[in-house]
Amino acid sequence: MKKMAVKVIAAAVAGGLALLLAGGARAASVQDVAERYRKLVLAVGQHDKDYVDAYYGPAALQERAARDKQDLPSIRAGVQAAIADLADKQGASADEALRIEFLHKQLRAMTARVDMLAGKKFTFDEETALLYDAVTPHHDRAYYEKLLAQIDRLVPGKGPLPQRVQAFRARFAVPRERLKPVMEAAIAACRERTAKYLKLPANESFVLEFVTGKPWSGYNWYKGDAHSLIQINTEFPIYIERAVDLGCHEGYPGHHVYNALLEQALVKERNWVEFSVYPLYSPMSLVAEGSANYGIEMAFPDDERIAFERDVLYPLAGLDPRLAAQYGSLVKLLGQLSYADNDIAMHYLEGRFTREQAIEWLTNVALYPPEKAGQRVQFYDAVRGYVINYNLGKDLVKAWVERRVTSTDPAQARAQRWAAFKELLSSPRLASGLRD
Repeated sequence: MKKMAVKVIAAAVAGGLALLLAGGARAASVQDVAERYRKLVLAVGQHDKDYVDAYYGPAALQERAARDKQDLPSIRAGVQAAIADLADKQGASADEALRIEFLHKQLRAMTARVDMLAGKKFTFDEETALLYDAVTPHHDRAYYEKLLAQIDRLVPGKGPLPQRVQAFRARFAVPRERLKPVMEAAIAACRERTAKYLKLPANESFVLEFVTGKPWSGYNWYKGDAHSLIQINTEFPIYIERAVDLGCHEGYPGHHVYNALLEQALVKERNWVEFSVYPLYSPMSLVAEGSANYGIEMAFPDDERIAFERDVLYPLAGLDPRLAAQYGSLVKLLGQLSYADNDIAMHYLEGRFTREQAIEWLTNVALYPPEKAGQRVQFYDAVRGYVINYNLGKDLVKAWVERRVTSTDPAQARAQRWAAFKELLSSPRLASGLRD
């Protein structure tokens, strides 16, 4: 009888302990999940050297991730446990709700990335939906040929359009010996125009480097404490319009400002530690790349951009400023071909295009310079569906910002755009939230 009583008591204690532990797990705070999320990102980074794009949290956490390397199944289990702990969380404010949604979608993307590292295959659209919270529209070749017909009427000369475009664009390549002053002038102007509307951290700074042998044309390596390393790839010709593109995209109000504002508003002021680490293959990247591309238009509306390039950059580059307007019109039309990049990547990565077919589309449909087409295919191999973040991301960010413009006065409308842009850059909003 006593033995049975002891067993009953022991079972009751064990059951109570289990309930207590389960209750503790359910009671994990959002901050607890955020701490675990940060460690999980660092753990995945031990299996994928490109996964952690930026980290400026405690060095000890990074050292521990390297020392106590987790295998992929244990990382995945940790991610799923973190997702479960978020399941019943309700935000006390709109910002808190966005934070919970951010963590959930970042963790969902991490699950997909871990599965990919373990060998799982997704279609192009499945991959981008899971990793970036978005799916790009798709078009056939006939759609792009209508745009090519418009470009054909603009470009002088005779012969096939791709060769004519390339010959015309060659007149606007920045000589290598003039690249540094051109880039410095462009970045300075991007910063000046951004600082007029956004309060930048007092200590913000960057270092500019020129590199070669990369699959990208420019990259911002954010180091924390409002400091960046901006690298420009000089392996292939850099055309004059790329000075403003890169200066705004990598610097102001693009990646450098995006990361600095997130760090200031969310890490330093609110201790949202999840923003001290940036996993590249995650929904963050669509907002990061999209805002960086839209930031070019924010800083330099069309007419102002052409005037700046004509009056400042063309003389610095030793180019004929009388051609600035004509070339600017061409560049704008070429931008309308950007979604061809997504379609080429999809067909190539899903095996419907060979490398040669992808290059043919790049040169004849997307009008890529032939010497850069191979580099672009290398980019597809490296980052896969990441390409949608540049054009689809830009369009989603632009639409979200424009919906917040209520004034018909140009000056007030511009100020409202910048206010909305700042709100986005310093918040945890992701792609699906841009469709509100």
